[in-house]
Amino acid sequence: MHHGAGLRALLQREEPEGNHDGFVAQLAEDHRAVPLDPADLALLDYALKLTVDPGGMDESDVERLRHQGFDDVAIHDLATVTAYFAFVNRIADGLGVELEDRWDETGVGGSS
Repeated sequence: MHHGAGLRALLQREEPEGNHDGFVAQLAEDHRAVPLDPADLALLDYALKLTVDPGGMDESDVERLRHQGFDDVAIHDLATVTAYFAFVNRIADGLGVELEDRWDETGVGGSS
């Protein structure tokens, strides 16, 4: 919910008139079902695979990113950020940390 709210806010700044709720909900449900450019799709495929099947990662995953124009620094950043978020989420889950009350069920969020 928290990240969806952040994405909605970013999209609202870039496209004030768009249907951001539907887009973000569909992106969370299945990123392959939304219209994304090939580079964004490759990025999300990589991040998802690293999150749910880290042992299945191999050179072909990196090569797909390179084919979409990602350089080694960008690939390193993607792997690092993805792994970091998984790490932090596991700590929060392991400690029973709950989402702050300011984030409602839609992820729109209230006051800061």
